[in-house]
Amino acid sequence: MAGPAPQEHMKTQQKCIAIFALVCCFAILLALFFSSVDIWGDSEDGITEENCSKNCSIVLVENIPEDLFPTDAKRGVPLSAGFHTLLDLAKYSVEVVSPVWTLTSWDTEPTPGSAKQGQLLFQRLIGLKSRGVKLKIASSLTDSHELKTLAVHGAEVTFVNMSVFTKGGLHSSFWIVDREHLYIGSGEMDWRSFSKRKELGLMLYNCSCLALDLHRVFSFYWQLHERDYIPTIWSRRVSALYKRHEPLELQVNETEATTYVSTSPELFCSKDRTKDIDAIYQVIHSAKTFILISVTDYLPLVDRKLRGSTVTRYWSIIDEVIREAVVLRGVKVRMLITYWKETHPLTFNFVSSLKSLCLQLHNCSLEVRFFSQKEKKGDFQDPLNHNKYVLTDNSLYMGNHDLVGSDFAINAGVGLVIMMQNNLKNRRKTILGQVTTVGIQQRRRAKTPDCPRLMPLQTEEDGAAALDTALFSI
Repeated sequence: MAGPAPQEHMKTQQKCIAIFALVCCFAILLALFFSSVDIWGDSEDGITEENCSKNCSIVLVENIPEDLFPTDAKRGVPLSAGFHTLLDLAKYSVEVVSPVWTLTSWDTEPTPGSAKQGQLLFQRLIGLKSRGVKLKIASSLTDSHELKTLAVHGAEVTFVNMSVFTKGGLHSSFWIVDREHLYIGSGEMDWRSFSKRKELGLMLYNCSCLALDLHRVFSFYWQLHERDYIPTIWSRRVSALYKRHEPLELQVNETEATTYVSTSPELFCSKDRTKDIDAIYQVIHSAKTFILISVTDYLPLVDRKLRGSTVTRYWSIIDEVIREAVVLRGVKVRMLITYWKETHPLTFNFVSSLKSLCLQLHNCSLEVRFFSQKEKKGDFQDPLNHNKYVLTDNSLYMGNHDLVGSDFAINAGVGLVIMMQNNLKNRRKTILGQVTTVGIQQRRRAKTPDCPRLMPLQTEEDGAAALDTALFSI
């Protein structure tokens, strides 16, 4: 009677193990079903890492406010023209991310004609459906008249609820066309980006390898529609193809280069994706002779919510690497910051601290200048210099954030890093040289507006001069 008991106990134990294993498998399947974003992934139209194009052409696009420069001044490729070129090329799809949608100025009454370029672009976006081109837009805006109008005309619009993820905003600004062409830069879907602000961006054509990777960032946003959490398991088709330590090797305007896409905040970095802050750190840390920074705001602080109150901390990452480059490596640094109504008072303290580094030090060169515009009665007080890039002798970072700690901590943004050898013979013809040339041309064309007495050297001429100094070691 006692003999079979152990045998029965063993069978019971085996059944329990089998049932437990089945329950675990079922739980995993449920987790994959409910927590994962697109388990199977979106179709990538047959484009793979093996068959995508690595021979790209790149064009620098800019917007220069008309009231700053003479009407007969020679200009680069206008930002609006770059977007129209992308729409001309579109055959299948246009994917757009922008923090604002005010192309037609529904919320304002600008000077007659100042919103013309934005209105033209908006009409062309409306017309994509009639050409059989699918328009997809990712946005954090819940009550945009323009997005509603585009949706009525066939656009697919998805909502990214940033407030539940980080309590921040969607600052990303980029386009992807047919998974072949792309845009990244400071310009937004705002009429001011084509008339009022100084903008800078990159258009890359026939660059499907990079476009495929940027599309994965777009897919990441797209899959967050109506979600209030970040999934723990992601599709491989939102994972990064290239990163800081394994960049994409390609030809850019017949010049060898390496590149990758970065994102922020950290919560929005899918598998293998480089963080924006790490990308900027790499660009600054790898500089040999000079660093040129052009942003709207510089504020190495981050605000965090703690038990119902706001706690401000020093955000040291970029501030410290700039100091290290200037003092320990003898790298020449030039910074151009906008002086406008939103400039934080502590910005001047940090700037003064940076400039004091070179007092009584040989082989130390750091200059910080402020870009300002004369205020006009009844005019919109928007940041004039809206550029957001870091340029060195061998690298370029073009992104969507200013150098403000809180931006990288809570706001979504995208950056593009392009690295080249710093001993190129025709460096002036590369995209790195073109960015520098833009600064030189702006200095030569600039007018000098009246400046507030708060700070000396706050003229347009002085601001553009800061860009001019970037050529000293080229």
